[in-house]
Amino acid sequence: TTLFRSSSVLAELSWRGLIKQITHDELDEKLTDGALTLYCGFDPSADSLHAGNLVSIMGLAHFRRHGHHPIALVGGATGMIGDPSGKDSERDLLDEELLQKNLAGISAQLRTILDRANTMHAEEIEASEKEIPIVNNADWIKPWSFIDFLRDVGKHFKVNHMINKTSVKERLENRDQGISFTEFSYMLIQGFDFFHLFKEHGCTLQIGGSDQWGNITAGTDLIRSKEHTSAFGLTFPLLTNRLGRKYGKSEAGAIWLDAERTSPYQFFQYWRSLADDEYDRLFRTFTF
Repeated sequence: TTLFRSSSVLAELSWRGLIKQITHDELDEKLTDGALTLYCGFDPSADSLHAGNLVSIMGLAHFRRHGHHPIALVGGATGMIGDPSGKDSERDLLDEELLQKNLAGISAQLRTILDRANTMHAEEIEASEKEIPIVNNADWIKPWSFIDFLRDVGKHFKVNHMINKTSVKERLENRDQGISFTEFSYMLIQGFDFFHLFKEHGCTLQIGGSDQWGNITAGTDLIRSKEHTSAFGLTFPLLTNRLGRKYGKSEAGAIWLDAERTSPYQFFQYWRSLADDEYDRLFRTFTF
């Protein structure tokens, strides 16, 4: 029995074990009142996405199949900084050439996978809305001056609240690593991404992995502070193996979506070699 009795998409995600956190219980009702616009962000820290990212992509596809309007965001701006979430040390900063290569790689993958999911029920979608948009946050972040950003965004965040976010707090407790002002500022930029999409596209929901909870709530807090209205967040459980380790780009044995990095044969054999008791969860995660 699901806790979500109104919204078909939340009921399905709940049955699939794909809901970790939700900012407001009212989201259930909002999703039944009409189609919502939502987004999920993907940072270009490599030129390929991986199996962990596929959980969020499937989330976008499920919302689309239930009649909502997803947006995929690639982080041309945030990718220049690096997200501290889930990392115990500072990321190396990408140069412009590598960043653009990574953006091109993940954008192409997103286009391919989202179009494939979209065409599975194309008859249900209006012709003008068939392509799921992919946007780049560099388009609205890079033109800003630092002073404007501090006045328009930084003013709405309290440092004592920011340092209690898990992604920051864990790094502050590690005296050897700490956290730079650059990475500390990351949540402000992602928060503004949500605000920008709220204003420009009527986006009222952000989804992502549970390690993004602090960044997602930064966006809901900013929208509430500036617009005096509610926006929503939803996270998925992180995809972990039997040892509880997260699949990811920096972990040994990452399962890439790029056939040059993980061949189709290796991809197939990896999933085929898992223990039988893992399949129920994975079928619910990666299929319709």
